Amino acid sequence: RKGYGRFLIAFSYELSKKEEKVGSPEKPMSDLGQQAYKPYWMSTIVDFLYKQEAGASSMSIMDISKKTSIMAEDIVFTLNQLGILKIINGVYFIAAEDSLLERLTKKHPVKNPIVDPTKLHWTMFVTDVKRDKFSIHSKKPSVEGDEQRGKGGF
Repeated sequence: RKGYGRFLIAFSYELSKKEEKVGSPEKPMSDLGQQAYKPYWMSTIVDFLYKQEAGASSMSIMDISKKTSIMAEDIVFTLNQLGILKIINGVYFIAAEDSLLERLTKKHPVKNPIVDPTKLHWTMFVTDVKRDKFSIHSKKPSVEGDEQRGKGGF
């Protein structure tokens, strides 16, 4: 109840950011695993979307993945759970106006204790990027127009 489990989840994702990789819990995830990861994903993704500049016209699932180190399939799952992911002709759209994102940040706040990435010193194990399926650099760049913000939101 003191948030240490959430802290460890956040810590593992911060390590993934330092290693420039995406992370995800083992699948299939147990009910207890979902109880732990879902709130973390929701608060992290909602916080990330809320803090984006209002002028940003589009953002892909991969862009969110690269910035948060959360695996794309977990982002899609979470956005769907939040009710802000729309799929039109096979293209994902994040439909969330600023007011909705503000309400969601209050409903799913980033909780203490929080990992301070500036205090995290880590030397990563170097591997061949092309062969590492979790490396951010092995992900395809986002394509303009694939996933765009809906009216007034993402």
